[in-house]
Amino acid sequence: MTAKWIETITGPLEQKKQYRQYRAGIAALPEPYRAAAKATDRYLMYAGGITDGDALVRMLSDLLELWQRAVADGTALHDIVGDDPVEFVEAFRDAYSATEWIDKERARLRTAIAEAETAGEGS
Repeated sequence: MTAKWIETITGPLEQKKQYRQYRAGIAALPEPYRAAAKATDRYLMYAGGITDGDALVRMLSDLLELWQRAVADGTALHDIVGDDPVEFVEAFRDAYSATEWIDKERARLRTAIAEAETAGEGS
């Protein structure tokens, strides 16, 4: 009962645990992968716009796995992010973008326009 109440106030504890594991995984990466992963993480936090905690944790977990696999395979950073790191991160983020914060407003706009059209037809 108490755990449920705490989660209501602070958010799901499991997601927080997974996020801490993600941060620890990033910190454990060797350079230059760690620096690239931290830069990618920073950009995602500013530009991500994902509000669903499950989607965010899944995205970050997949990102960590990508960096860990690159380390294991010895993949060059350029081979991962390509010529434009911003384009790479945004394409990666877009794979999880079904849960962006703006989705609610997009739906609201569509509904408002449809209702306005319907009201206009009745006049």
